[in-house]
Amino acid sequence: MLAVLLVLPIAALGHEMANHKPAVLTGEIVDTGCYLGHAARGAQHAECAMKCVNGGMPMGLLTAKGAVYLITMNHDNPDAFNKLKTMVGKTVAATGAVMTRGGMKGIDVTSFKPVVTPS
Repeated sequence: MLAVLLVLPIAALGHEMANHKPAVLTGEIVDTGCYLGHAARGAQHAECAMKCVNGGMPMGLLTAKGAVYLITMNHDNPDAFNKLKTMVGKTVAATGAVMTRGGMKGIDVTSFKPVVTPS
């Protein structure tokens, strides 16, 4: 009997973000389902968006230029991601590794700060 041993680099087994540059992106936290489905966003949609996010709907960060970044949870520090769930409908400056694959943009959020928007 012949056994084959497949050896993978250690980094391939983990969730390495080393190839992605950290950045700060500013935008509104939206629930992706309602935003994509019917452009729902802002304070008037915050209550619905909160229910959607708490029910498992992915969050996105909508920039002033109209780009949407899928917000992913940092595996080493999920705190920022979990706290962002309370910021739906509000503007934040999110820090994390920015990624693009297959036309999808994302940010692996490690921290954020609320941004005060002019009234």
